[in-house]
Amino acid sequence: MSDLMVIGVMVAVFLALLFAGHYIHSVLLVAGVGGLILLDGMDILTGLLGPQPFARTASYTLTTIPLFVLMAQFILHADIVKDIFYVVNRVARNSKGVLGSLTLVAGAMLGAVSGSGTATAASLGQVAVPELEENGYKAPFAGAVSAAAGSLSGIVPPSIILILYGVATETPVGALFMAAVIPGILVTVVFIAIMVVCLRRARVDPTQLQTESVLIERIPRTRLLVSVAVTGLIVLVVFGGIYSGAVTPTEAGAVGAFAAFVAALVLGKVSMRFLRVTLTETVKVTVMVMLILIGAQVFGRFVSLSLIPRRLIELLEPIVETPVLMLTILALIFFVLFMFIEGAAVILMSVPVVLPIIEVMGTDVLWFGVFIAVLATVGLITPPVGLSVYAVSGATGIAARGIFRYSLVFAAVAALVVCGLMVAFPGVATWLPELAG
Repeated sequence: MSDLMVIGVMVAVFLALLFAGHYIHSVLLVAGVGGLILLDGMDILTGLLGPQPFARTASYTLTTIPLFVLMAQFILHADIVKDIFYVVNRVARNSKGVLGSLTLVAGAMLGAVSGSGTATAASLGQVAVPELEENGYKAPFAGAVSAAAGSLSGIVPPSIILILYGVATETPVGALFMAAVIPGILVTVVFIAIMVVCLRRARVDPTQLQTESVLIERIPRTRLLVSVAVTGLIVLVVFGGIYSGAVTPTEAGAVGAFAAFVAALVLGKVSMRFLRVTLTETVKVTVMVMLILIGAQVFGRFVSLSLIPRRLIELLEPIVETPVLMLTILALIFFVLFMFIEGAAVILMSVPVVLPIIEVMGTDVLWFGVFIAVLATVGLITPPVGLSVYAVSGATGIAARGIFRYSLVFAAVAALVVCGLMVAFPGVATWLPELAG
């Protein structure tokens, strides 16, 4: 069987398994193993399925993932998300525009201390959507604002997308975190602008508006102070510590997880059930990522052996000489991929194919990682598999179809504006890392 025929067969197998609903790590593993057997026989599997999977996952850089996931679980199950939103509501003083804007800012802050888009979106769905509705927002639009706020964890450090991209390309994770700060702020600003425009066009029933939120009064002031202080501390450690070089990303995750646990203790949330749930969820997420890494390694070996990157470079040679056109095509491809496939899997299965093309174009690998993270962020709110939208829908009972009508606008405009600015002004992503040294 010729190499081209093998590639065609395995692409067909990959798509068939994917649309059949199998887990992405299984799809990557089956496609990779099948392709390698067809290309090079059974002997190649001896080393590939032996010590290599362990070596791939036994990486110091990857310890960042369980630490940040554990920190996210402590924060979420200590109800700090709820406390932060109550503070947001108090500051907004029932102003629709201010409340929506601060909800998005809170989503960015919570993304900075959790790194979990779906968890943040679900939590905001529970606490933000009722308050937004009471202030005149239509239910689907309130759901879209909460989903967009939760999706910001895709670009705001410590993003798991950025960590995995750093591992796959051997790019320093700390530099990626710094590079993502300004684009993360830009995405947040664009989301706020879209929300304001939508609010101006919406007809609001004044009878829906409340003069005062009753929810704020139920939260003791001491508890709110603890929640705000812990959030500020974690943001300071993650951004300030990594930027100044005082801590590595892994150390920042450890300090953040410890601070979140102490906060949960102070707030009286720690119990056997709290520990069981948080540790179990951390293990589940970490194992999922590790399995995807192993599957992606095998799939990446097949991609390299089949010479797919070289064939693509030869095919796209006229376009490669026009970087803007090539980046536009890649952006569209990634936008579609993130619509259908979980972000971590997209990163790990696409990097072996795309990285050689990026290097031939002379594009900064660090810049490209942030570029992809922006697309991963909007992918969290894009149909048909926008995980943040489904998280909000599940938490609130609002139909996902209604939320998608609005969230797709957030996604499309943010992708066009932020990615366009990054292409026109690469320093948006590279300035902070260069400034740091």
